[in-house]
Amino acid sequence: MTGPRVVIVGLGDTGVLTGIRLGRDADVVGITTKPGFVSGQELGLRLARPQEWMRDYRIGYDRFRGLDPMRIVHGSATALDTTNRTVRVRHVDGSSSDEPYDLVVIATGVTNGFWRHPALQDHADVDADLASHHRRIADAGTVVVVGGGAAAASCAAQIAERWPAKEVHFCFPGQRALPEHHHRVWTRVESRLGALGVVIHPGHRAIPPPASDLGSGPVEWSTGQPPTTADVVIWAIGRIRPNTAWLPPDMLDERGFVRVLPTLRVVGFDDVFAVGDVAATDRLRSSARNQGHKVLAHNLRAHANGTSLRVYRPPRRRWGSVLGVQRDGLTVYAPNGLGFRFPLRTTDALQRFVVRRGIYGGVREAGKNSGPAEHR
Repeated sequence: MTGPRVVIVGLGDTGVLTGIRLGRDADVVGITTKPGFVSGQELGLRLARPQEWMRDYRIGYDRFRGLDPMRIVHGSATALDTTNRTVRVRHVDGSSSDEPYDLVVIATGVTNGFWRHPALQDHADVDADLASHHRRIADAGTVVVVGGGAAAASCAAQIAERWPAKEVHFCFPGQRALPEHHHRVWTRVESRLGALGVVIHPGHRAIPPPASDLGSGPVEWSTGQPPTTADVVIWAIGRIRPNTAWLPPDMLDERGFVRVLPTLRVVGFDDVFAVGDVAATDRLRSSARNQGHKVLAHNLRAHANGTSLRVYRPPRRRWGSVLGVQRDGLTVYAPNGLGFRFPLRTTDALQRFVVRRGIYGGVREAGKNSGPAEHR
């Protein structure tokens, strides 16, 4: 490789897309706590239909054609030395090593409930998580979903559709859920949830437990309602914590997110960039979506070539899918709140051609992993 040595710390959704976008323009090293790509998307599908979820959201790194040039290190970043330009990594066997860099990308994301966390895991650990969470939901007669965002709404919808006999309650603090979306989106989603038999409880602000794992209640409300009992409580309340304990404190804002310029360069550090949920780009930290990885990949090349960097411009509202793929297809919402439904028969083609080929640049079929990506 003749390009700069770029170390990407975190190979979730945004880290993988950044690595693919860099292609062969740099000597890229990826550091990841997971044994393969484990997406944080589509929580409802993950809980209700884990086998279907794994087909599109749990993928071996060596299946991504665009990651073939990348060397992948399975370990956890423990320190960033900006003087010597190294990332300290703790490996699965307990040993440590330093990865030198010319440029480093912080894409370590956030901890969010029980499904997004930075723990160093092997395949058996991931299998156990998926199986135990699904089993808890499958065995429950009553499920309460607490939270007003898309993750909570998708949980309620997917569980109600998968198990029509279950009693599913959706509780959120405002008068409508999905406050970051256009108001039209909630109107359609509310109608869909009602058709699935979900009992909707607006104006319920929960008193959360210390840990937002799958609980069993009762749920207490600061808004005055009597406690709610359930076999399983899904806490999807957006209690996020950035995975930044390994970074120098002067890179972080008061909440622990990485302070970045509009170019996604970290404030005060010319050779450090950040992207995704960990980067304090805007109120919604939207560079995890909305082509943030494309802006970053361009700016990494521009930095190496001495040319102008682009600016990331965040959208005003969230958009995209809310409930995920259901039995009648997939509805995607535009920023203006208008929805476009793709029939179920077309969703496989969307994944195959739009996502796997278009966005990811090609994904090999399972069992045909011939990519040369190296794992330590």
